[in-house]
Amino acid sequence: MSTPIRAIIRISGRDINGNKPLIAALRDIRGINFSTAMLVIRSLRLDPSIRLGKLNESQLQSLEKAISNPKALNAPAWLLNRRKDIETGEDIHLLESDLSFKVKEDIEREKLMNSWKGMRHTLGLKVRGQRTRTTGRKGMTVGVRKKALIQQAGQALAQPETKTEEGGK
Repeated sequence: MSTPIRAIIRISGRDINGNKPLIAALRDIRGINFSTAMLVIRSLRLDPSIRLGKLNESQLQSLEKAISNPKALNAPAWLLNRRKDIETGEDIHLLESDLSFKVKEDIEREKLMNSWKGMRHTLGLKVRGQRTRTTGRKGMTVGVRKKALIQQAGQALAQPETKTEEGGK
């Protein structure tokens, strides 16, 4: 007799589909990529293809503990998503809303410093050196005339202009 698959599992403040394979389910958590998910799965000796809903409570607790602190699993520093944090100077790994908050905080700090990146963020332009000649355009189309405008221009040229005489010469 097999245990039923639970439909929804809550991990790290996120509801995840229990019918997904473990590797795919972990990647639904913001801040967990494929490499981090594989590190967690291998360190806990779990099968990556098993459904998340088939895990028991003790496995889920150890999974959540490992996700929240990958440094405890001897994760290399390059695998963490916040290296040399400005406030603490430590290598940390953030998830979900903490990650979003830190990114917004970093952008605001760049803007206050009036750095190049901050100015680009303020102006809504590309920040990391991408080309802007042809991509990243917002707003009205540039260099393309709308069909209706072309037809109106054509009709205006087709109609002859009438001149009124001024004065009595």
